[in-house]
Amino acid sequence: MTTRRKTREINIGAVRVGGDAPVTVQSMTNTDTADVRATVAQIKALEYSGCEIVRVAVPNEEAASTLGKIIKEITIPLIADIHFDWRLALKALDEGVQGLRLNPGNIGSKERIGEVVRAAKERGVPIRIGVNAGSLEKDILEKYGHPTKEALVESAMRHVSILEDMDFTDIKISLKASSVPLTVESYRLLATKVDYPFHIGITEAGTTFGGTIKSSVGLGVLLYEGIGDTLRVSLTGDPVDEVKVGWEILKSLGLRKRGVNIISCPTCGRIKFDSIKIATEVEKRLSHIEEPLNVAIMGCVVNGPGEAVESDVGIAGGDGVGLIYVKGEAVRKVKEADIVEALIDEVEKIVEAGKKGAAKD
Repeated sequence: MTTRRKTREINIGAVRVGGDAPVTVQSMTNTDTADVRATVAQIKALEYSGCEIVRVAVPNEEAASTLGKIIKEITIPLIADIHFDWRLALKALDEGVQGLRLNPGNIGSKERIGEVVRAAKERGVPIRIGVNAGSLEKDILEKYGHPTKEALVESAMRHVSILEDMDFTDIKISLKASSVPLTVESYRLLATKVDYPFHIGITEAGTTFGGTIKSSVGLGVLLYEGIGDTLRVSLTGDPVDEVKVGWEILKSLGLRKRGVNIISCPTCGRIKFDSIKIATEVEKRLSHIEEPLNVAIMGCVVNGPGEAVESDVGIAGGDGVGLIYVKGEAVRKVKEADIVEALIDEVEKIVEAGKKGAAKD
């Protein structure tokens, strides 16, 4: 894997982004932001799933005026997503948001942009410039004919220049398209021009199934090349799934560790128990665990023992039975009907032992 791109570091509330900070996972609510109760409930569900930064849409004054109430009820930083109206950005800052997502060239005159920039600077609030292939400026589209990597980068640099000319450099940038190749190529090109941290994502990626695949491919390529400081997986579905997929992408590349990593064999004719049912149930039952643990669910004698031995907890299956391994040691044999409970029991023992050890320290 390529060495991580060197960037400036910014702070979104207490969360560091860029520099040598870990790549963070974020999401965006799909509730009506003016509905404080529903928005807070969704943010808490996102927090529980590992979301580290959350963004909300602020389309009007009613939504902007609720931001302070929302912030009081949550523990992760809140970013306000603003389009076209500089007054909403000022209101969001007054309400205490820890970040803004806006394109300065689209929110008003130079004087009004200046007001927003001054207010953000006074409060130490960073601004994300968010360029999307579907909303490029008309003159840039006319110049290039259609969204290209050069077009996206030119748009981003235009907005960067506006902020830099106002002596504002607390910036992060995103360049998103629904096309994986276009997104990857755009970030690669921009990485040669600036040292600001990048928010990466494939926009309008699709449903949970298709969007997960697109996002995993696109973000996986970028992260493997050392590009990306914070990410959002954009799915047409439950935002909690965005967070789960984001974490799995980072875990698969060894960039972050969180929660249980299920290692389960692809099904084939050698399987001696219902590994699909068992793996699905174990993953669901252990979704609340935050400690990074490897749990292997292997259904045959070819790879089963080896994977089980190398995992924190594992099962190597036979004819209706399974041998439970803990930290490389075979500890007991259980019937197929008891495998799920046995695996969960051993995982919970490890987690509890870790908590007791931490308490002693």
